[in-house]
Amino acid sequence: MKKLTRKEEEIMNLFWDKGAMFVRELLEFYDDPKPHFNTLSTMVRTLEANGYVGHKAYGNTYQYYPIVTREDYAGSSFKGIVKSYFNNSYLSAVSSLVKEEKITVDELKELIEQIEKGGK
Repeated sequence: MKKLTRKEEEIMNLFWDKGAMFVRELLEFYDDPKPHFNTLSTMVRTLEANGYVGHKAYGNTYQYYPIVTREDYAGSSFKGIVKSYFNNSYLSAVSSLVKEEKITVDELKELIEQIEKGGK
């Protein structure tokens, strides 16, 4: 799955939060200065070409909807980070979180307990 740019991720978050929308509806969620309609439309069509959104035609206009879930994208992004920065080692990634004090050893133990309970 191709990584989203910051702007593409911003658009996808709107689709994930609000559901199916026409480009003109999507435009309403932007603060001034709003992006140009054609620019936003092009970005949405790029998202469609990359498999992130689909559309339903209503005459000569399209209502777009997310195909990829936020969870699937997040999982794919995390997998890419682990591959790129931790030599494809999830153990190294978790170890880094502990070393950087982003997660405590107690939280890690609690997570292991939750996984063990869920696995049985």
